[in-house]
Amino acid sequence: MADSEKTIDFPWGHTRRYNDYPTFIKNRFGGRVQKLSINAGLTCPNRDGSKDFRGCSYCNNTTFRPEYCEPEKSVTQQIGEGINFFSRKYPDMRFLAYFQSFSNTYGSIELLERIYSEALAQDKIDGLVIGTRPDCVNDAILDLIAEKSKNYFVTIEYGIESTSDATLERINRQHTYQEAVEAIQKTKERNIHIGAHLILGLPGESKVDQLAHAKRISELPLDTLKLHQLQIVKNTTFAKEFKNNPTAFHLFVMDEYIDLVIDFLELLNPMIKVERFVNQSPSDMLIAPKWGGLKNFEIVVKIEKRLKERNTWQGRLFNRNE
Repeated sequence: MADSEKTIDFPWGHTRRYNDYPTFIKNRFGGRVQKLSINAGLTCPNRDGSKDFRGCSYCNNTTFRPEYCEPEKSVTQQIGEGINFFSRKYPDMRFLAYFQSFSNTYGSIELLERIYSEALAQDKIDGLVIGTRPDCVNDAILDLIAEKSKNYFVTIEYGIESTSDATLERINRQHTYQEAVEAIQKTKERNIHIGAHLILGLPGESKVDQLAHAKRISELPLDTLKLHQLQIVKNTTFAKEFKNNPTAFHLFVMDEYIDLVIDFLELLNPMIKVERFVNQSPSDMLIAPKWGGLKNFEIVVKIEKRLKERNTWQGRLFNRNE
């Protein structure tokens, strides 16, 4: 039997060559679970002037906001419309309320308690996913979320984006990597499920730099990870920079990115569940790169095929001295 055909006992307990988030969720809930995006009308310190007004250089929040997801609507109304949309096809589906737009711990304790509780009170909602920044949590906020997590599945998703402080400054994140490390450690102390976002291809980062991210975040007590390729979208600082100086950006062609993802996975802690490999901005907002309209699941198929072709898997080189 050829080496590529041998059965490998992966530590995550199934035959896929990476520790995938959908399998974890299916095992956790025993069925199909969908995230419902919610816009609670919050902002972030990088937009309201507390730190800056410009926002992060790559960010346009409308690129990941469904039509029903409007801050003028209550949390209850947004959830109801989202459930109605998905339940037409999957009537037995359960849901996680996903506070996605901007920084969803950036508010008073009273406000956060109200919106989280309102979401959890809705029928078919089994938990929360709270997207935020590492500089937008404190002990009181983490204690509030920890209390919710005693009875529900709750994830805090932190935008790390890069482990390089030089890059974080370049993209106007207005926080350091150490702040991300400290926020994640405090979150883990409270037994809250932790997700993180990382962007591959940010300006100034070489392939060596990007693979170093895999090694550094593997040292953190993360539960899940979302990877994103750099995209240039309309109405962002990067869109202006790209128009004036496109050579300042290295935007991946798909095959190049897939190989980078494989290299990244080989170094990644095998206990971290990978939730996403790519970002998909709406076509009418995306400037570059354009990959022919391939869907997320189609790219996943290509990544899984490449893993098999290279006879490799997540964590194959994790913690190995080379």
